[in-house]
Amino acid sequence: MTITPAITVRGLLDAQPESVGLTIDLLAGANGLGRCITSPYIQKTGLALAGFHQYLQAGRILLFGDSEVRFLESLAPAARALALAKCFNEALPCLLVTGGAELPPEVVQEGERADLPILRTPVPTATAIGKLTAILEDRLAVREIIHGVLLDILGLGVLIVGDSGIGKSECALDLVVRGHRLVADDTVEVRRRGDSIVIGTCPEMTRHHMEVRGLGLINIRDLFGVASTRTSKRVELVVQLDRWGPDREYDRLGLDDASYNLIGLRIPVIRMPVAPGRNLAILVEVAARNQLLRMRGINAARELVNKLDASLLSATALEHPFTSTPKHLEEDEEL
Repeated sequence: MTITPAITVRGLLDAQPESVGLTIDLLAGANGLGRCITSPYIQKTGLALAGFHQYLQAGRILLFGDSEVRFLESLAPAARALALAKCFNEALPCLLVTGGAELPPEVVQEGERADLPILRTPVPTATAIGKLTAILEDRLAVREIIHGVLLDILGLGVLIVGDSGIGKSECALDLVVRGHRLVADDTVEVRRRGDSIVIGTCPEMTRHHMEVRGLGLINIRDLFGVASTRTSKRVELVVQLDRWGPDREYDRLGLDDASYNLIGLRIPVIRMPVAPGRNLAILVEVAARNQLLRMRGINAARELVNKLDASLLSATALEHPFTSTPKHLEEDEEL
């Protein structure tokens, strides 16, 4: 299930932007805090004040820096109010003024009239844009709910997926006992950050909890301590548990570079058959260790195949030593 991202202006203020050095004060338009921000990109189009307000894009925060404030101050009060009224439409989420500039009274008045939140920060324009964009990119990232278990195994984010009742939670519990960390059980919320990163987390309601058939709901943090869980982790490997079937084929050598589609990104995947007597926890841990080696450029399967190829070439050369013409004979033929 994919979740359409959106955040209200109130949600932005509740996200505590001051924690990243972006202090924001609300000056006017408190009735409009429910307006939605749908894009992480900030628009700083001073041309809107000069009558080109049609270029303002819906769902994007409008930013006024020192140049926009100086331009407003150069206008007569009536012209200033008219320019602001054209900018402050229903599709605009809010106005953010950077640099702590003192605003003409018409800005606050028009903000109250249009129920448009007027925000101000003492942070300079360039820094404010960078910090605000980072916050919005995280909050507005594409999200999807995955049925599976996410763990931190030796620093590698491993997502275990498979049919219901196949043993995902039992495998995860065994891994936690072995010292690894649980991120989410049963319901994993994944979000895309940038063009190559998928972050997985757990909904607040079920955080630290796990459902195990026969035991019911258990709290991993209470049972194994605070070091046994974490709130989020980048997904770098997917382990898909499949029920064993004699007619199914599985990779025997580990040469196939299979991938799993997760929010439009390709994540390395290992399809692991589940059968009686197999210790899934150890197999998943070894799969994580092997993936860490692959990320460092060490591939045991390819190294062995290369050795076999080299050995076969050497054996062929010994069995047929005269398949190629010696170099000195080639020179004699040319003469």
